[in-house]
Amino acid sequence: MAGTGHSCMRAVCSTMQARRLHTRRQLLGRSATGIGAAALGALLNADTPAGPTALSSRAKRVIYLFMHGGPSQIDLFDDKPTLNRLRGTELPASVRMKQRLTGMTSSQKTLPVAPSVFRFAQHGQSGASFSELLPNLAEVADDLCFIKSMHTEAINHDPAVTYLQTGHQQPGRPSMGSWLSYGLGSENENLPGFVVLLSRGSAARPDDPLHTRLWGSAFLPSNHQGVSFRSAGDPVLYLSNPPGIDAATRRHMLNGLRKLNRSQFESTGDPEINTRIAQFELANRMQMSVPDLTNLNDESNETFNMYGEDVRRPGTFAANCLLARRMAERGVRFIQLYHRGWDQHDDLPAGIQRQCMDTDQACAALITDLKQRGLLEETLVVWGGEFGRTNYSQGALTHDNYGRDHHPKCFSVWMAGGGIQGGMTYGKTDAFSYNIVENPVHVHDFQATLMHLLGIHHTHFTFKFQGRRFRLTDVHGNVIQNILA
Repeated sequence: MAGTGHSCMRAVCSTMQARRLHTRRQLLGRSATGIGAAALGALLNADTPAGPTALSSRAKRVIYLFMHGGPSQIDLFDDKPTLNRLRGTELPASVRMKQRLTGMTSSQKTLPVAPSVFRFAQHGQSGASFSELLPNLAEVADDLCFIKSMHTEAINHDPAVTYLQTGHQQPGRPSMGSWLSYGLGSENENLPGFVVLLSRGSAARPDDPLHTRLWGSAFLPSNHQGVSFRSAGDPVLYLSNPPGIDAATRRHMLNGLRKLNRSQFESTGDPEINTRIAQFELANRMQMSVPDLTNLNDESNETFNMYGEDVRRPGTFAANCLLARRMAERGVRFIQLYHRGWDQHDDLPAGIQRQCMDTDQACAALITDLKQRGLLEETLVVWGGEFGRTNYSQGALTHDNYGRDHHPKCFSVWMAGGGIQGGMTYGKTDAFSYNIVENPVHVHDFQATLMHLLGIHHTHFTFKFQGRRFRLTDVHGNVIQNILA
């Protein structure tokens, strides 16, 4: 937000802004009862960030299981038996329709159709299709809502992940978790509103990078950026006091630092100074809350067995899923799990099997665990990657091996809990899993729906920066009404 040129005016504007933000969050906290929707617009004028219109929220928080690399929908959820009789034949031009290819397959002389080598079966009362790679997830089929018609414009990893996480293919926008932390605040003053957990898949490659900007706050106040937890040492850097510093000394230092920062704020009116004060105070409270959060000694053997053997190894996907449930219990607003290793350009059958062994049991356990504790109804769980994979083989096709290139025109995600209808499938692809033939869902539609479930009207939730009002869904997006409970 630009200053006025006069320090006193900046201070007044910053104070007013802080009061408006506080008031907005109070209103949103009461939005389920319908209070405050009309008053919200009057509180926010054209010179301050526009807040979300208060809706009836169905979810309080999100656990987003992001499968980095682009999981193959054809080998997991989107069963296409027609491909079996077309194995090895050229992808018809009428199906491809001159769609863009990556540089990795655009020069291939042929694009041979590669059906999945894995068996599919229907599960639950819903009859949802699951690959044999996902036996545990299949057991909770009726809790899941599949969207099989997701599509995106991005064809390479970095812009595609950035698009899903920030609403724009180019870096520089706030992440989804930062938007939600900014709009809704935190339910727990002793923990961050937005936490990131990273795991390296069994099929991950050295060149599977994740950039910290994917959970950055960009032009939003910096206290809304994601806090990345580590799997070794202190869960958060500098969580422990250094030798010779006890809690009382730390508190005395923070009190002095707070006085200095407040003096600086009175002089400059820079709202980021207040953000810095809040971050220091949160870090101090986290010295008590984070060790309790990450100490799993109070979990039962039954819970450990439900998540699988990997749950006892910090940094694994299973361990992070259990931590995510503990964070949900403690009111963390947005919990993002990144699992790397889904980019199978070659040797896909072996690679995707390892990835599913990492994740299948833990995903099912997370749904079951949340449900048993009465948390699933108010926790939206999302699973998906940045795009899908091609139905043709990248490189040589053999009787038991193939690779798949990136495919942005259709891919599958699933959602559960938090106001979503379980036991349903939305959208449909053609017999080749190459084009969408029913109910397409764009990235911005997906984001708009997620925000709607949290009680936010996505077109009204904006932040003015450099003369323009930005929003997560950029300039379009529609809520997918048919999947709402």
